[in-house]
Parts: sequence; C-alpha cells; structure tokens
Amino acid sequence: MNITKAKVYLIPAAVCLLGIIALLYYYFFTGFSTCEKTEYLYIDESDTPETVFQKLEPYASKHGMTALRTLLRHSNYAQHMRTGRYVLEPTDGVLTVFRRLKNGQQSPVMLTVPESRTTSLLAGRLAQKLMLDSATIAQALADNDFCRQWGEGYDTCTIAALFVPNTYEVYWNLSLKSLMERMVKEHDNFWNNDRRQKAQALGLSANEVCTLASIVDEETANNIEKPMIAGMYLNRLKENMPLQADPTVKYALKDFALRRILHKHLTANSPYNTYKNTGLPPGPIKIASIKGIDAVLNAVKHNYLYMCAKEDFSGTHNFAATYREHLQNAARYAKALNERGIK
Repeated sequence: MNITKAKVYLIPAAVCLLGIIALLYYYFFTGFSTCEKTEYLYIDESDTPETVFQKLEPYASKHGMTALRTLLRHSNYAQHMRTGRYVLEPTDGVLTVFRRLKNGQQSPVMLTVPESRTTSLLAGRLAQKLMLDSATIAQALADNDFCRQWGEGYDTCTIAALFVPNTYEVYWNLSLKSLMERMVKEHDNFWNNDRRQKAQALGLSANEVCTLASIVDEETANNIEKPMIAGMYLNRLKENMPLQADPTVKYALKDFALRRILHKHLTANSPYNTYKNTGLPPGPIKIASIKGIDAVLNAVKHNYLYMCAKEDFSGTHNFAATYREHLQNAARYAKALNERGIK
C-alpha cells in the first residue's frame, strides 16, 4: 500500500522535474540567434544593460532574450559591463553569449593602417575600425607633447613615420595609449637590424628614410621604378641640391588635386617646398609604403640627377644626368600636357 502511494506521488514529481529540465534547456541551451550569418555586437562606454538588450533584440530569439536578461540581471552585469566587439554566431546558445558578455571575451578586428596623406585622414580611417573617435586621434597626433612620448625624433611633423602601413589584429575598444604602444611595437619589429644598417649606410635615420620614401611613393605608383627614383633623390642630397619634388609642393599647398605644378606654385613659403629649401622636408608627406621604404633602402646606384614624367602618361619617368637633357625631357612632357589641355 505504501509503495503504491509512493508511486502515485513520484510520477507527477518526475513529470514536473522533466518539465522543468525541458524548460531550462529550452531557455538556456537552445540557439540564441535567429540570424543565418555571423553578426557583431558593439558595446561602448555610453551603453547600459538596457541599450545592450536593445542592440541584441534584432538578432535574438524571444526566449533567448528572456533567458539572457535573466542571467545578466542576476550576475551584477550592470556593475561589471565591458566594452568591446562581440561575435554572435548562428549556433551560439544563450549560455555562450552570456559568458562572452560577462567575461569580456571580445572578437578582434583587423585594423589596416592606410597610406594616408595627412594625420587627419589617418585618424578618420582608424576610427572606422575602433571605438576611438577620429577627433581624439587627430587632436593627439597634432600635439607635439603627445607625439614626443613615442620615441626620440617624433613630433607632429614626423609622427607619420611611426606608422607602418599594414593590417593588424587588435581589439575594437583599445585605448589611444594602447594603439600607440602597438604601433611602436610594430615599428620596431619592421625596423630590424637589416633595415637599420641599410639606413645607416645611407646616412639617414629611419624617420628620414620614411620621409624620402613618402616622396618616392607620391612620384609614382610603379613599384619597379621606385628604387630608380630613390637613387636620383639620394644623388641630389649628396650634391646638396634641392630635391625639387612636385609632391612636396602639393603638400605645402595642401592641394592634392593639382595635376600640373606651375611656376607660381613653386613660391609657396613652406618648409615642405623642396624647390625653395635644400635637404629633406621636416617629415613625411604621407605614410610611406613598405615598398617605398625598401626602395630607398635598396636604391639603384646611378648618376642621374633629374627626372621628368614621360610624355606617354604611363606613370613612369625619363631620367637625365645633365640639366640640358632634362630640359629636353621636360619640353616633351609639357607639350603632351598642352595637347591634352591639362592646366
């Protein structure tokens, strides 16, 4: 009789227990996301638990959101929120998403340092991939005291030489300090003993190599020709001749759309005007490419002192060892410009 009564009570209890287990499994172990592809959640410093929930709702199942809200609210999440970029996979369960947010398990981003002409443009491109806003980056790079923190020889003119254009894996919410520390590390890795010894043999610092490389980059997109152009400018530096590089005039005028440098442009009163000043300008006129830097370090040795764009507009140049020969090359190019109506 007692056994029979026990069975009468045990069966409903077992059914209730199974129901509870099924309910818990449904809420906490089934899929959280309703998306068919990978999505990302961005949490910044202005977010609250409620805004995080709002950002998640477009991607989450109804029961998944209910379960996640319950878990986060009972785990003091509001007091321990972590900024970052968090991946949401279609196969993620509620507990997976919960642990990710609670423990700050971010998904990294691939940050590309572009070959920007100005630090303002650089700041804008970096901010597209980071929690940092472009104004914060741009203001810092325009501050001499800030720039000097990152090594000897850096100021607002030379800070562009710190950045090596490449793609790096970083966290979206890294601070400005962490960003710069990473750039210093990558710069030091890039400037290995081989590159430093080649720069020393040329009598140039790493910053000066980047400055010359930035001019070479602006002269041509043809990587094969870059060592030839670098060799010509190195010859001019040795002879203490003005570099007379048209791209530096564009930089001095901050008019990068100029297609033809005229005599009136050459009078620009700027330390970047290499028609008026001998030697290198104060710093790079863009973030130099790796190809440009290596072109300077491995410049072709020749006796050319002059160059002029080819009249076929191929993007390459005619080189000359004498000024007379250069004038002939320049005349052909000027004629081609006139025929095309380029002013």
